Amino acid sequence: MRNKARPMSLERFETSGRHDAPLGTAPGGSGADIAALAPGGHYLAYRVGFALPMEEVIALPAEWVSVYTRRGYMLHDPVMRWAFATQGTIRWSDLRDEDPHGLLAEAASFGLRFGAAVSVLDPATGERSIGSFVRPDREFRDVEILALEVAVQTRHAALRPPVNITPAEVEALRLVRSGQRLKQIAWQLGVSEGAIKQRLRSARVKLEAKTGPEAISRAAALRLI
Repeated sequence: MRNKARPMSLERFETSGRHDAPLGTAPGGSGADIAALAPGGHYLAYRVGFALPMEEVIALPAEWVSVYTRRGYMLHDPVMRWAFATQGTIRWSDLRDEDPHGLLAEAASFGLRFGAAVSVLDPATGERSIGSFVRPDREFRDVEILALEVAVQTRHAALRPPVNITPAEVEALRLVRSGQRLKQIAWQLGVSEGAIKQRLRSARVKLEAKTGPEAISRAAALRLI
């Protein structure tokens, strides 16, 4: 197990917002798989940069989520501090000495008794994906933590924008999304309509989308446009 590191400030996340709907789960580590591995609940935030996560899943007891949010516990949460300061995996129990505010004990009173965390960093973008997982009955086994780490890593990789998509292709997608017709876009950019169509086709292939609307939707989800 890789664990402790000096915490960094989480002040910039205080007003970042939260989403209750499950916006994404990991291929190779589906929501059902994660629920089986972490029957006490889980929290996932994929590709957190300087803004909101690209995808966020909150599957924890509603009462605890309400208390945690209302009292601003993220600023003092040893699990979140660890997750944003390093990468790897850790059990919550290994962080008890770094919990002067007693959050882990309070979480246990809500049924979140045993936990594990995963943190994955993309050094190229600085974006980080984190997961916090709960069991009510026992500590997580090493093999379970490995499976959860793989699930987070897989989704983290899947959400990275294609590195070969060009600025011209992104611009074409953005203009189509704004509602402009291809003829208008071609006139605005000073190129032929055929060139715009080629840029859109190329972007669709790179985004692994079957249709133009799907390419635009995926580009928006990846924060390209």
